[in-house]
Amino acid sequence: MIEFAGKVAMVTGAGSGIGRSCALTFAKFGASLVALDVAANGVNDTVEEAKSMGAKAIAVVADVASAAQMADAEAAVRESFGTLHIAANAAGVPGRMSSTVDIDEEDMDRTYAVNVRGLWLSMRLQLRMMIEGSGGSIVNISSGGGLLGAPGLPGYCASKHAVVGLTKTAALENARHHIRVNAVCPGGVNTPMMADVISDPGRAERIARGPMGRLAEPQEIADAVAWLASDRSSFVTGVPLPVDGGIMAN
Repeated sequence: MIEFAGKVAMVTGAGSGIGRSCALTFAKFGASLVALDVAANGVNDTVEEAKSMGAKAIAVVADVASAAQMADAEAAVRESFGTLHIAANAAGVPGRMSSTVDIDEEDMDRTYAVNVRGLWLSMRLQLRMMIEGSGGSIVNISSGGGLLGAPGLPGYCASKHAVVGLTKTAALENARHHIRVNAVCPGGVNTPMMADVISDPGRAERIARGPMGRLAEPQEIADAVAWLASDRSSFVTGVPLPVDGGIMAN
């Protein structure tokens, strides 16, 4: 049984999709929750649902790509809970469909700002607080596109490879602080972001559903995140874990 009673968990991208499922799973298992998202309505809904489950929870509205806003987020965590034990970083954007030749600078820059700079800023504050405490566990959401090529999604694919690199580096740097850092690499997941992606016919045909023949549900990803965040995976760090219905086995 996974147990997070007495733990404080932070989730970025908590307003919808995988992030919301992670946040509510942590709350279900007893954690106090810091739910962060750029979308106020979504993150407030997540917090209200967590509270209805009996969890202590706060909403933080912030853009993970903004250093100033993430500094304010750190202050909010410190003021409300004083410490941090668990984090799941799910904030991300898919970028627009394009070839490597044709992708425009604005799209590449925005994709990297959220998926790489935003992840780094999130981990920086989480690591600082965990180093001050007694350690912790961070789980980053990468993608199957962080392990394989993704034709038509050069910015997204490159950024998710960067997530894996940041995960492995932070894991090596912080093992001595009793902090584990891992990543989950989903295949296609039934989320609002995925609905937007596959509404484009040119993209829909590129979404690999894998040997299991379906998209994952967000809860299936959140369950893997919860295991990596928990003491049940106490000797696992620096791992990009595919949760993809068998795509990587091909």
